[in-house]
Amino acid sequence: MGAKQEAAEWAGAVRRYGEGRGLRYEPVGGINPKDGPVALCVGGSNRLTGELVDGFWGSCCDADEVEAGGLFGKALLPTALLAKAHMPDLAQVVPAFNVESVEGHEHVTRRFARRVEFESIEFNRRFTATVPSEYDPVKLRELFGPGLLAWTTTMTGEVDFGVNDRQLWFLWHLRERSGGELEEALRNVGELFRRLQLEMDESGIHTYAPGPWHAGLADFPRD
Repeated sequence: MGAKQEAAEWAGAVRRYGEGRGLRYEPVGGINPKDGPVALCVGGSNRLTGELVDGFWGSCCDADEVEAGGLFGKALLPTALLAKAHMPDLAQVVPAFNVESVEGHEHVTRRFARRVEFESIEFNRRFTATVPSEYDPVKLRELFGPGLLAWTTTMTGEVDFGVNDRQLWFLWHLRERSGGELEEALRNVGELFRRLQLEMDESGIHTYAPGPWHAGLADFPRD
């Protein structure tokens, strides 16, 4: 299969998934109108926006694209899927953190200076977690309860996630470009979102109910 055909088939799989869930599909993600909520995944190819899976609103798009194909058949192909959601409630607890899969060392950037280790040996073996040097790592340890840590280690392959600019981000490294792989990635980010909200609820931290505000489609409700 040529690169152009593979790119077209992937775009078709993303579009069909979006149509099945009533999502907004854009070949290239644009910005929202002036004075509206901030759009997610701006500039990303094959962007979907809306309720990506039940209970999780956000946007996703192609990521880590590489050029493939011959002289007359070149195309950009994604090697990962990026999903994002606005989470100002989570950002109030931990303004920024980064969790990266140790598998595939070429992807591990260790963006922040202070490494955070947890009581879960398996989590520490699978992932590198960091926060900026000016932040207290205890906040992240308190957020990641035993249930969240245990579930995280059940995800297969290379997975990175974190919080930055008041947004939750989730990077799923694609093993194949297929509808099934897309669904698996979005199921996992949806479960991560649900578990993070559960951890905050159990700690008595205010959270917003899942809705279009998480996807940049509406303003967050006023308390």
